[in-house]
Amino acid sequence: MLTLPARQRSPWWELGRRLLAAIGILVFTVAIVWFDRDGYVDNSDPTNQVSLVDAMYYTTVTLSTTGYGDIAPATDTARLVNAFVVTPLRIAFLVLLIGTTLEVLAAQGREMFRVARWRRKMNQHVVVIGYGTKGRSAVQTLVSNGTSRDSVVVVDPSTVGQEEANADGLAVVTGDATRRDVLRRAGVEHAQQVIITTARDDTTVLATLTVRQLNPDAYIVAAVREQDNVQLVRQSGADSVITSSDAVGRLLGLASYSPNLGAVMEDLLTYGEGLEVAQRELLVGEVGRAPQSLPDQVIAVVRDEKVYRYFDPTVTLLARGDELIVVRPSKELPWAPRPGTHNETLADEEE
Repeated sequence: MLTLPARQRSPWWELGRRLLAAIGILVFTVAIVWFDRDGYVDNSDPTNQVSLVDAMYYTTVTLSTTGYGDIAPATDTARLVNAFVVTPLRIAFLVLLIGTTLEVLAAQGREMFRVARWRRKMNQHVVVIGYGTKGRSAVQTLVSNGTSRDSVVVVDPSTVGQEEANADGLAVVTGDATRRDVLRRAGVEHAQQVIITTARDDTTVLATLTVRQLNPDAYIVAAVREQDNVQLVRQSGADSVITSSDAVGRLLGLASYSPNLGAVMEDLLTYGEGLEVAQRELLVGEVGRAPQSLPDQVIAVVRDEKVYRYFDPTVTLLARGDELIVVRPSKELPWAPRPGTHNETLADEEE
């Protein structure tokens, strides 16, 4: 099942509000007829008296446009009240009844239209499997780096994960990510990236295998708990595998050994303050220079889709087509689409 972020109140709230309004119209009309009962005649009663029950009966048949005619206004005042008060109430009552039905049908139609339009637009998007702590952090990082929430789809089997993702403005496909039909509903075949953050490593392996079979070209990033499963997940088709338990354990060890070093590492992993790690393209003025000579603190160079440390002899001098992985102040925005640059001419754009 696909659910998009809600844009309106609960349908039960709307239905209750309409029901209370209809009851209010009924009660108000009964009161009008009862207080003006001397202006009505009951043709089925020899005394022509209108009781409270008669007033309720007359109100229901009048507002529903049944109109049996056994009770009718006899005086001019009663007729005027019917013309200018009861008739508008009748119209309002019918609008409420018909409007509620139409609203339900229209809401279903709108939701179907939204889902159909969403499916047409979903191409080269990001699929996040699992919306726990790791999944939420991954989405937050993507959004902070310029990815639109409209281009992120969450796959999670739990109701809690669905509600939290919808509350964060994300589309959700509820179901088991190891099943093909669930992943197809999330548009995995057309996804550009897939982030897998399930709670179990065996589920991660199966999900990775299924995603890779459906989309051989997607870039898959998976998180595992145990280091022993890294190679298995890579063989299943993941392009990048993050070991969560080892990473946390290393941070704990660094913080214990050197609190300052642990603080720096935590700073690098925290978005928006202090230091940031970013990947950017090479600028024209940086071609032919050594990585260490740049204003940015270069820690690695990406050349021909391979990553080299800044001290590697292969990247002693930077060349066109290189990309830099740098550490820089977080205030040097924008992050996207080219983090660390400020509208300078890129090396690949120079003619």
